[in-house]
Amino acid sequence: MADLIEPNVSIVGLPGSGKTTFLAALWHLIQSHEIQTRLRFGSMSNHDYAYLNQIVKLWRKATEQGRTQIAGTKSISMNLTDASGRAIRVTFPDVPGEDYRTMWEDRKVDEALAENLGAGNIMLLVNGDRIKAPAWITERMHLTGKVESGPAEEPVRWEPRLAPTQVQLVDLLQHLMRRPLDQGPRRLAVMIGAWDQAEGEGLSPIDFQAAKLPLLDQYLKSGRDGWTFRTYGLSAQGGEFDENDENNASAKAREDASRLREFDLLSNRIRLLSGGSESHDLTEPLEWLMGDQ
Repeated sequence: MADLIEPNVSIVGLPGSGKTTFLAALWHLIQSHEIQTRLRFGSMSNHDYAYLNQIVKLWRKATEQGRTQIAGTKSISMNLTDASGRAIRVTFPDVPGEDYRTMWEDRKVDEALAENLGAGNIMLLVNGDRIKAPAWITERMHLTGKVESGPAEEPVRWEPRLAPTQVQLVDLLQHLMRRPLDQGPRRLAVMIGAWDQAEGEGLSPIDFQAAKLPLLDQYLKSGRDGWTFRTYGLSAQGGEFDENDENNASAKAREDASRLREFDLLSNRIRLLSGGSESHDLTEPLEWLMGDQ
């Protein structure tokens, strides 16, 4: 029997990046056996099935995840095996995106989160439909020339949360390569999520990264901090889900959600694009993140 090895993968993302949806889609994929995957489920080391079953139920119903979390759930650890039978322990620190925002805004990190982030390779989730772009000086000057002058308004006080998405992401990655989180060279899978919306730009995932997140793209390609990276386009839902009606009497039903519920194989909702190829297998980037064992 192969010895158990413990490479870790940490899922990182700002609020709204889709971390919970990714976990729900992955759990469905490896539990349903609807399609062949690179990695297969072995066991859960902490036996915390309740949380995963809660989020996958909503995913299967094509309903957005709610804000309620099961008390005490901070990470999910599972053993997966590859085609050769090697056992791989994958740990996902499923923490709120606000914890990553705190790292940016307050320059603080929770001790448990620091332990997880410093332990292995990184999967960075970015919502491709919610990228806050920088306000270019030339654009502001152009707009100023088109707007009639009026009463002077109080300037808006700048706060860290107003920073462009790519600035926050690069800062986060730099933190991960500095003490106390630095663990030497690591792999990074950049997952451009909501690809069903982002692909309307007509760009490949790596070209989308270069066009929409140029600071992040240049930082990674420069090799300054030694990241070995791959960029993927990801649609973990396949389209728009119904709004969650938990404490929301006006939750919206969406036509796209009805279509998604009609799939014979729900795993086929998932789309993963990289290097010109497309699949439904979310374990592919996980296998790559494990590296050569």
